[in-house]
Amino acid sequence: MERLVNTVRPYAWGSTTAIPELLGIAPTGEPQAEMWMGAHPGAPSRTERGSLNELIDADPVRELGERSVEKFGPRLPFLLKVLAAGAPLSLQAHPDLDQARAGHAAEEAAGIPVDAPHRTYKDANHKPELICALTPFDGLCGFRAPAESADLIAALGVDSLKPYVDLLHAQPEEAALREVLTALLTADPEEMAHTVAEAAVAAGRLGGDHAPYAALAHHYPGDPGVIAAMLLNRVRLQPGEALYLGAGVPHAYLEGLGVEIMANSDNVLRCGLTPKHVDVPELLRVVRFEPADPSVLRPEASPSGEEVYDTPIDEFRLSRLVRPEGAAPTDLTRPTPQILLAVAGRPKAGEVTLAPGESVFVPAGETAELTGTGTVFRATVVA
Repeated sequence: MERLVNTVRPYAWGSTTAIPELLGIAPTGEPQAEMWMGAHPGAPSRTERGSLNELIDADPVRELGERSVEKFGPRLPFLLKVLAAGAPLSLQAHPDLDQARAGHAAEEAAGIPVDAPHRTYKDANHKPELICALTPFDGLCGFRAPAESADLIAALGVDSLKPYVDLLHAQPEEAALREVLTALLTADPEEMAHTVAEAAVAAGRLGGDHAPYAALAHHYPGDPGVIAAMLLNRVRLQPGEALYLGAGVPHAYLEGLGVEIMANSDNVLRCGLTPKHVDVPELLRVVRFEPADPSVLRPEASPSGEEVYDTPIDEFRLSRLVRPEGAAPTDLTRPTPQILLAVAGRPKAGEVTLAPGESVFVPAGETAELTGTGTVFRATVVA
């Protein structure tokens, strides 16, 4: 079992206080957006024996187990994060596996360096993900019914938005959403900036359901993503609730602290609300224009007391162990690799005591127990 030392990424949208509060340390004043736990080459966790990816490369079967290596290859299939949004993240979607492989191959053939700012496909993997709230968590996920978006936009009373309102009442709904999103993201930038400014004033005046879009415009003035965001469902998660985001689902996180797990990939297609590279044509190609209510996940308790977040993919399995005082030990032995993250109390994984924000890597097949009091998130794979 290896205690992990993890990198905190200082993205501009990060909260300055949420991760330091979890870790019980003083804030630096700088944004601290994501703490990465895993073997992603961009910021692998470190151990006393070297980086986690070095340990896995040296003996994949020992660290990951035969099942995981056979199914996913000689690498850790997931990346676990603590995500702390102090400002809105980019409006984005992720490719499916075939799209990721094709996009990565095309950019490799074109000779685009993997670290180039305009590179879209950093790897050949898909990036399904799950976000579980540690605090009240605000986000956008999936398309609303177009008629609902039409009403929200029409209430702004902005003349230049009326054509979009009319389009949203057209049928079929999927075609209406595609046409409106395409029109918003390809409109003349100067004209759209003026429209967004006018909409922001109206949204601030109306408040209520319109308040988040005034806040978006404050962070990203003139960005067409402000209007595009009104096409998406607003979701508010309470602690312990989660969202699963599959391929092609447009989304953005607005504010809050959560535990996030995803397939081990960095493929993100952005279309707004960001200073990073925006790839509108590719995003429009992979987005699924399907209106649907977002499905908020709540953990399902197992006989052992482990609470599992059920998702339709195998690269990761996230569960939560809430251990009251006097709880019986939990057997941690699994034939697959695990990362354990404490978020409350001071539980012990084997002989390692974990304070909030601390984590360990448990190699496949290692015998150990979880004891003590606190709350632990457990990340592993289905294999």
